[in-house]
Amino acid sequence: MKQKNMLTWAISAIVYLGLVIGGYTVYTSLGSNNDHTDTHASKTNGNEEKESINEQAHNDNHTSQSSDGEDPEHSDHEAHSESEVVTNVKYEEGLIIIDVKDKDQNSPELEISHEKIMHLIIVSADLEDYYHVHPEEKGNGMYTQKFDLPENSYKVFVDIKPKNLAYQVSPIELHVEKGHDEHEENSLKVDINLTKTINEKTVELTTTELGINKDITLSFDTKGITPEPYLGALGHVVILDDKGEKFVHVHPTSEEKTVFETKFDKPGIYKVWGEFKFDGKVNSYPFVIKVK
Repeated sequence: MKQKNMLTWAISAIVYLGLVIGGYTVYTSLGSNNDHTDTHASKTNGNEEKESINEQAHNDNHTSQSSDGEDPEHSDHEAHSESEVVTNVKYEEGLIIIDVKDKDQNSPELEISHEKIMHLIIVSADLEDYYHVHPEEKGNGMYTQKFDLPENSYKVFVDIKPKNLAYQVSPIELHVEKGHDEHEENSLKVDINLTKTINEKTVELTTTELGINKDITLSFDTKGITPEPYLGALGHVVILDDKGEKFVHVHPTSEEKTVFETKFDKPGIYKVWGEFKFDGKVNSYPFVIKVK
């Protein structure tokens, strides 16, 4: 009897032990699966978050690069076009006085351009009167020119080449005696006839198609008479827009022809002065053209 009870106990113990081991195995397996699932989810979420951050960083960098790629270029462009030289002009009793200084108030060194250190273009407010003179250096950035300017309002353009400094020619207002404080609107009318005669010398202007942002050729037919050399060339051309703001000084494409090339960046009406020397005198031939 005792032996039978011990056998029963042993079998019960083995069964119990088996149940415990089996239950523990199942529990361990389930725990392992849960840990694996949680870890994978965490890694997935981490990667997605990381990819999202990287994508945002890429987008931010792309945006930043686009901005940095445009704004600095725009700023550089502005910086390059901004003049580092300041010019002031005044008129006193038949004397034009030009003061040229850099931003540190020093007098910059000027290079010679077409035989002159300075070309001074003076145009009346209505763009009718035109003068081209060459002031002389007096020292300390001062240049002077004796010239009797009639009573009027003018726009003056100081055409110079400062050494190692950026410079942009801009209009300077000049009022002589009772010249109007405000410029009246000019009434430029496009020339139908582009043939002009001055001092018995005739010049005819022909052009290629007048459009913006392309090379334009201006050909001046001097009717078989070769102009005399003037400032190292057969002629010079000055162009202003109808507001007298945009200034262009053009030189011939060669030493043997009165042919000039330029570009227009905006449509509008422009006045062109072709300067040619005949019989020791310089004639300025005015033409009004329209750029479409």
